[in-house]
Amino acid sequence: MMSSAPSQAEVLVQPGTSSGIFEVFRRRHLLNLIVRKEVGIRYRGSVLGWLWSYVKPLVQFVVFFVALGVFLGLNRNIGFYPVYLLSGITAVTFFNEAFTNGTRSLVDNAALIKKIYLPREVFPISSMIVAGVNTVPQIIVIIGITLFLGWAPGLLNLAALLLALVILAVLATGLGMLFGAINVTFRDAQSFVEIITMMSVWASPVMYQWQMVERVVPEWLFVVYRLNPLTATVELFHYGLWMPLNPAGAEVMPGMWFFAGAALAVSLVMLAIGQLVFHRLEGRFAQDL
Repeated sequence: MMSSAPSQAEVLVQPGTSSGIFEVFRRRHLLNLIVRKEVGIRYRGSVLGWLWSYVKPLVQFVVFFVALGVFLGLNRNIGFYPVYLLSGITAVTFFNEAFTNGTRSLVDNAALIKKIYLPREVFPISSMIVAGVNTVPQIIVIIGITLFLGWAPGLLNLAALLLALVILAVLATGLGMLFGAINVTFRDAQSFVEIITMMSVWASPVMYQWQMVERVVPEWLFVVYRLNPLTATVELFHYGLWMPLNPAGAEVMPGMWFFAGAALAVSLVMLAIGQLVFHRLEGRFAQDL
């Protein structure tokens, strides 16, 4: 008589269970479909389509060069100031878009979540990937401008850019999962996120140089400032895109690589916390939505 016990391959799994982020990447086809849908919606009905992704940073560069660099004379204080500013803004914009859209992603996809089961982490992760897709043209434009200005990066400069993008992606995904899960029940989370993203451009050396902070704050507070992951990633962007132009008076932020490593560690911890909270609250998503 044949045994009725299920083989190892036939062991039943409780419906609706998920192994979190790993489940999303096991279903890459689903992630791909959602990313393509979100990117398509962004440019639906647009005549220029993807060209807008290149036009906007070019217009930004011209505005920064004329309004801030020439009229306000900031080019005299910071060499290649438009490149300095645009590279910092690109880093913060990627983070802000991924974080904000990740927070809203579950609420925006409420109809789909209530109808079928799928790993819900796919929504904040896809928001981060879409933000990355939208950031690529900005980086291409900046590189094109810097090449025209004599950009000659070394391997360390390129590694700094790659590390910055990894840190931003991991941090935005973790925070998007954390606040996205909370936002399902408490919509105040979305307003709180808007405050964080509004402050992010001023909490990191985007409009100004880190030396200005060092001169006016105590040493311990300057350490806290550098522990901000956005400070490290913005400086990595500056190191990769702005510093190879050899601007006058340019200095590497003290301990930049150490604080970049700390930023990566903080981002990984935040990803773990975001996944934990997301998993704990996931059972209420369909009900609260």
